[in-house]
Amino acid sequence: MALSSQDTQKLYETYVFANYGRAPLNMVRGEGSYLWDAEGKRYLDLLPGLGVGGLGHCPPRVVAALREQAGQLIHIHNNYLWEQQARLGERLSKHSTGMGTPKAFFCNSGTEASEAGIKLARLWGRANGNRFKIVALEEGFHGRTLGALTATGQPKLQAGFEPLVPGFAYVPINDVKALEAALTPEVAAFMCEPVQGEGGINPCTREYLQAARALCDKRKALLLYDEVQCGLGRTGDIYAYQTLGAPAPDILWLAKALGGGFPIGAMLARPEIAAELKPGTHGTTYGGNPLACAAALAVLDSIEQEKLLPHVKAMGEHLGRGLHALRERFPKKIKDIRRIGLMAALDLNFPGVPVVAACRDNGLLINCTHDTVLRFLPAMNVAAAQLDEGLAILGRVLEQTQG
Repeated sequence: MALSSQDTQKLYETYVFANYGRAPLNMVRGEGSYLWDAEGKRYLDLLPGLGVGGLGHCPPRVVAALREQAGQLIHIHNNYLWEQQARLGERLSKHSTGMGTPKAFFCNSGTEASEAGIKLARLWGRANGNRFKIVALEEGFHGRTLGALTATGQPKLQAGFEPLVPGFAYVPINDVKALEAALTPEVAAFMCEPVQGEGGINPCTREYLQAARALCDKRKALLLYDEVQCGLGRTGDIYAYQTLGAPAPDILWLAKALGGGFPIGAMLARPEIAAELKPGTHGTTYGGNPLACAAALAVLDSIEQEKLLPHVKAMGEHLGRGLHALRERFPKKIKDIRRIGLMAALDLNFPGVPVVAACRDNGLLINCTHDTVLRFLPAMNVAAAQLDEGLAILGRVLEQTQG
């Protein structure tokens, strides 16, 4: 029998770092878009795993694939071959339109994928004009390791970890003139999230990414897309740049939804750029292990066989209509709505953390970023009735909130 949430919290207070703002809930079971705590209360989760649960909790194909693989081979280091890793590379490569036949590198997380992208860009840059500098977007988010954190253009997240990695510069999103000025001769690459997730669901415009591609080609720099949060079906296509109608990058990486809840990250690069990552230049012990690859292949099977991409587009429109109805109902409380596919943000005119807490008390799980932005990343297989259920709870909470 599971410990109560209160008893579990006491263990945390004694034995676990307090570096997260944890809700006092011991979650014990998940299925689809629902979670249950130790006391048996059910929650509608419209942010499963902060985007990791692209198929919700415990997706059946992923669970079955992990069980089968665990009985055959759990781990093997990367000095051997295993079919699942090669098959996964093939499938991700074939989805990467406009990149030729990119090669894949596998790791364990989004921040590791960001680090791999940064290192590959610098390797390529050193070999092509002794370039090393990376230009990134303000308010972006690329991870918590030191290189990825340096690329994250948010001083509040970098504070206390100085000195950061040298050789980074930052520009505002969708500002072509600023990007043009930043692409100096020592720049190896420009990196961005096609849709900023933690930054508050802010998409790059198609025109901006088209200009970025042209400027990078002109200045002999690489174009890098971080699709850790916005990739793998979240926007209604496998990759967000495809939804935006944007040019293909030279290097792309993803994580979160790729493993269906199991840790995995992947970086894809055009073959001539991937060639710079020679033996000894970069590696990982656990990256692309049999369990992770089996889970990721099951995720891709689910997306394809359950025809989830058109469903994401339809449910995204449904969510958008519901959010706009809330804005009409609370025009003084809701400042803005931003959405692409099943990534959505409700920007409030007052702090959002109390709203998130009240929603949780009423059985709805979402989160707040940048103080006032309520963020929604529902599972790709979410039902319209579940979105309506969540919006109804949020509506009741907003009605009772002073703002």
